[in-house]
Amino acid sequence: MESSELKLKLKNQIIEYLNLIDIEADDVQDDVPLFGPEGDLGLDSIDSVELLVLLEREYKLKITDPKKGRKILENINSMVRYIEENRVYE
Repeated sequence: MESSELKLKLKNQIIEYLNLIDIEADDVQDDVPLFGPEGDLGLDSIDSVELLVLLEREYKLKITDPKKGRKILENINSMVRYIEENRVYE
């Protein structure tokens, strides 16, 4: 899967998992933080747990180190990079 395809798929999964009703995949920028006031989506710590669940269910990636998790969940680019580098294809 190309990075651009994975980015679109991930954006749609995030929208679905977090039930972001008024957000479209095109609204989510690849390099803008997902969390905090400057973030595209203004996500919070509860949302980060949902994103970790998404990575585990959809990509079989379990992240247990909170510091590593913060870095991975920073933005779409960092999530896609982590998925591409660590995903196990079945």
